[in-house]
Amino acid sequence: MYTIIGAGIGGLATALALEKAGVEYEVYERAEEIRAVGAGIWLAPNALQVIDWLGFLPEIQHAGWTMNGIFIGKQDLSPISAIDLSPFKETFGCTTVAIHRANLQALMLGRLPKGKLHLGKALLGYEEENDGGITVNFADGTSTQTDYLIGADGINSAVRKQLFPESRTRYAGQTCWRGVSDISLPEELLTKGVELWGKGVRFGLSTLSPGKTYWFAVANRPAGGRDLVDDVRPELESLFSDFAPIITEVISKTPPEAIIRGDLNDLQPMRNWYKGKVCLIGDAGHATTPNMGQGGAQAIEDAYCLGRLLERNPEANVFADFQKLRYKKAIGVVKQSRLLGKIAHLKVGRGLRDFVLGQVPASVAAKQMKALYTVG
Repeated sequence: MYTIIGAGIGGLATALALEKAGVEYEVYERAEEIRAVGAGIWLAPNALQVIDWLGFLPEIQHAGWTMNGIFIGKQDLSPISAIDLSPFKETFGCTTVAIHRANLQALMLGRLPKGKLHLGKALLGYEEENDGGITVNFADGTSTQTDYLIGADGINSAVRKQLFPESRTRYAGQTCWRGVSDISLPEELLTKGVELWGKGVRFGLSTLSPGKTYWFAVANRPAGGRDLVDDVRPELESLFSDFAPIITEVISKTPPEAIIRGDLNDLQPMRNWYKGKVCLIGDAGHATTPNMGQGGAQAIEDAYCLGRLLERNPEANVFADFQKLRYKKAIGVVKQSRLLGKIAHLKVGRGLRDFVLGQVPASVAAKQMKALYTVG
């Protein structure tokens, strides 16, 4: 029996992978109810290949919006770098899809058998018993017995804090605002994932569904800042006033109460994600900044790796093999994403940065992305 703590993207993907592997499991989530929250997420081909393996890729593609390119530009929409995603469809059978997080979560929940998800179960802690089992205790006074415990409870994982109390998160120096705007993008941007880089700020957007645009805005800020609902939209419009007009238009057509603010943090890379019969997956073990659009995708890859290992050997403790297979790639994403965030937010030397990025051959960029999108 596997007990999964957390019903986010990583926890649900792991549950579905264990379901496919024919392994017994239960999922415990601290929230009292699953609510439609969040904004958009870009699912790259590595995530979509796993979703195809799980059996619901067509539903994801129908609920989301398929991109055919990634465009990085200056604040006036002049290009720095552009990547054609169509070759990846030939290689992997899909390209990146933008989808609302709530729709992704609903589709995953819809495939979970009834009775497998238990809500209102905040983890209090766990105890490893002499017989090799684990007792998992919840804040409501209940407990459950399990053979294996998987922490899929995010960057602030309660499982990780007990398993590796020395672990620590790191602030990236940037704050991010996210939202969904009631606007259609112009034709030239309609099927692209777009990032525009300014002086210490950047803005990203993509179509989410007809008439809906997902966007994110990132700026260098001290940690812990908060916004008043009435002030957030005017402040963002001012912050990006020297960007292309479409940017302030996107902001202006977003309900201010639906704009989500959060500091960008990652997890200081750890040597191990597991100890004995307890293992961390996704953000609980290798949280990354979102600069590469790979946070959710890496959690989904974790689920695939665990599922495939258990398909082959359902009675074994596969956590050591899991870490061996996933560690290099996942930690590489953490490091590269943090570096990319620093490069994107340079206040000096931006001209040289833009020139150098613009000179990277398309073949080199394609090779790097192919390696990222390959599911091992």
